[in-house]
Amino acid sequence: MATEHQCESSCAAHGATTGEDIGEESLPAGVTRREFASVAAAAAAGLLATACGNRRLHDIPKDKLQTAIAEMEQEYSAKYGKTVTVSGAGPMEGVVFAYALDISRCIGCRRCVHACVEENNQSRDPEVQWIRVLSMDKSKGIDFQEADPYYQPETVPQDGRFYVPTACQHCRNAPCTKVCPTGATWTEKDGIVVIDYDWCIGCRYCMAACPYGARHFNWGAPSLPSDQVNPHMHVLGNRPRPQGVVEKCTFCIQRTREGRYPACVEICPVGARKFGNLLDPKSEIRYIIENKRVMLLKPELNTMPKFFYFYGT
Repeated sequence: MATEHQCESSCAAHGATTGEDIGEESLPAGVTRREFASVAAAAAAGLLATACGNRRLHDIPKDKLQTAIAEMEQEYSAKYGKTVTVSGAGPMEGVVFAYALDISRCIGCRRCVHACVEENNQSRDPEVQWIRVLSMDKSKGIDFQEADPYYQPETVPQDGRFYVPTACQHCRNAPCTKVCPTGATWTEKDGIVVIDYDWCIGCRYCMAACPYGARHFNWGAPSLPSDQVNPHMHVLGNRPRPQGVVEKCTFCIQRTREGRYPACVEICPVGARKFGNLLDPKSEIRYIIENKRVMLLKPELNTMPKFFYFYGT
């Protein structure tokens, strides 16, 4: 562990600065001193975290990871009054997860939204939702500018409407991972884009970079009643998040790395959601990609999502 003096020396050696070190005449055109200070502070925090302190979970030694996990289990068990287990299971060999969603089957019931909240220990008040379901006009086709995420008809599906659920696309070329100043978010070998909540500094650069609006920021301390806590957790997944960090869909990493389906797949009453191993030529996900009309969201951005939309009928 580096000392505070060593950290300060390291940052100074790398030229870390703040707005107070820069005169108005040195600022780029159109940039205020306050704006520059904000960006510089985030960059300096990223440099400090990278150079000093604990290592990120993806490169921490296994023995230290197990110690950290044991401490988490003890902390969460005491806080919520129940036995909590935290998994550190890594990617399985020969597996790259992918998702497919049958637009022709989805009825817009939002059961997936609520199952996700319950499974992944999202804040209840205010409620953080990783999945958003968009209601669209059949006569206009897929049109995100005209989509309604707040639809509230008495029954669904509604005449003349169809539904397009969205969430993290787990992009192969993920722009969110490129802008994080601390390296707190990255893509695992099994294709899951994860976040190390202990390294997230809340700068929200990843949110700005994501073209799908899939990341969510905890503005306040998340509210998670003890009787609603899912005690089966993963260190990179559904363990409780603190205030001031970003979170998102993790393909239910605590389930899928144990060979189970994500909660949203299991709950879907019409079987619109499909999940599997992209590398398995006999998997359902491969069959869909090779035999159905498959679409990607915003393919022109070259993000290469591992979330596919298709028409099954």
